[in-house]
Amino acid sequence: MLRDMLKLFKKQQNKKSPQGQQSVGEQSELKEKELTHDLQSNLTILKKLYSIPDNKDVKLRELYLEGLDKQAAIIFISTITDIKSIEEHILKPLTENTSGKKQIKDIVSVQLVHDNFYFKDAVKEINKGNAVLLIDGEARAYVMDCPDFQSRAIEKPDNEILIKGPKEAFIEKAVTNISLLRKKIRNENLMVEAVEISQRSHNDVFIVYIRGLANEKLVSNIKKRLGRLEVNSIQNLSLLEEYIEERSYSLFPSILSSERPDRAASFLEDGYIVLLMDNSPDSLILPATFWSFFHSPEDHYLRFVYANFTRALRMVAMFITVFTSAIYVAITTYHAEMIPPDLLLAIASSREKVPFPAVIEILIMEAAFELIREAGLRVPSPIGPTIGIVGALILGQAAVQANIISPIVIIVVALGGLSSFAVSDISLNFAVRLIRFVFIFSAAMLGIYGMTAIFVAGLFYMVSLKSFGVPYLAPMSPSYKSSKDTIFRKIIKNEKLRPGFLKPADMQKKSDEA
Repeated sequence: MLRDMLKLFKKQQNKKSPQGQQSVGEQSELKEKELTHDLQSNLTILKKLYSIPDNKDVKLRELYLEGLDKQAAIIFISTITDIKSIEEHILKPLTENTSGKKQIKDIVSVQLVHDNFYFKDAVKEINKGNAVLLIDGEARAYVMDCPDFQSRAIEKPDNEILIKGPKEAFIEKAVTNISLLRKKIRNENLMVEAVEISQRSHNDVFIVYIRGLANEKLVSNIKKRLGRLEVNSIQNLSLLEEYIEERSYSLFPSILSSERPDRAASFLEDGYIVLLMDNSPDSLILPATFWSFFHSPEDHYLRFVYANFTRALRMVAMFITVFTSAIYVAITTYHAEMIPPDLLLAIASSREKVPFPAVIEILIMEAAFELIREAGLRVPSPIGPTIGIVGALILGQAAVQANIISPIVIIVVALGGLSSFAVSDISLNFAVRLIRFVFIFSAAMLGIYGMTAIFVAGLFYMVSLKSFGVPYLAPMSPSYKSSKDTIFRKIIKNEKLRPGFLKPADMQKKSDEA
């Protein structure tokens, strides 16, 4: 009985599937057709493609043009089109026109009007928020530029917070983001090119670079990578990043993400390439080196001494995050002779009642710290800081009183956890936090020798990494002709060269006399 029911179900599915495939095939066939001179036949095809009148936000308005003595129709999607612009700049001029000699482009007053001759092109323009005008007797579609996608206003950055510097951030509208860049770079050579990357959603990626400055081979390489993507849908830059990066499984990020227009503009002026996309409140900057993630946008807004002081603090904080817990495990487990006798006795007395070895203590507290950090991020903002503070205090105090964790472990883990917040870039922050666990396990197995081996192997690995052909540790290794902006920066007036590893068309940022 069950087998008969399964066979019947399979037959029904087989009967249904050809029909589904046929409907999709019919749609693709209709899109490939050319527009005809007959208005009603064109409208019939468009009604089929957009399922009119079932599709409620797709509007079709038929009208008679007295001046041209012709029937016409305008079709648009009301939720993504500027209705006021259609009424004032398209419908009103068309209905009030009395001259039969004027062209459509001379009658309407929208910013941009162009012709399309295939249904697939007309449909693509309608989906972009434009209005399409069809006229009886003409085998073309007039595309009127009037998109109006909803978006939020320009706000302050959430992740890259600065004390000094501009307070603008990118939003989810690519047109607005491009305007923020053009406000900072008023140059006719600032190029904005679009590449369609998704076959079903038809999302565009905007490639922004300065012509005559960016390396043409690098630009063409990025265009080829984007053009080779065969994906149904890529909605934002965070998803696109995984498709175009060279080593998807690497712990170290190879593409820099920034939500600050001023930072993106400074990279553009050095010869980098910026990617923008609708639905993404940030930009992708490529190629990226390790130093791009280490630097903060505020480094060049602060005075020379202050900026280098904060960079030194950031580098120290990074080493504390990676090595503090591992050093504690290595010394207490294998190298007790390295600790002064008084401190050794204090550590031994604090760990006297603790039943776990040092590595288990560290792992328990590291995992608890990560859980508290994650919980503080995911809960609503008014509760998040409270959970972090109260959770850390209660868990730490209770663990010490229950003799599960020794007090010195609380200090070690808290020091490493707090230092990790000094790494501002979220991708590098995750990398540092994960590498910390690698060093803890190496210290538990081989002590300082294991940590040294992992550190040397990690350096070899970082040297082997490349981002779009650029070595990851450049210009430190290998050495390139540049302003040497690595751990410390120079005075701004002495930064006269652009990064040599980008091979820009113009290496000179400032003249020698400046």
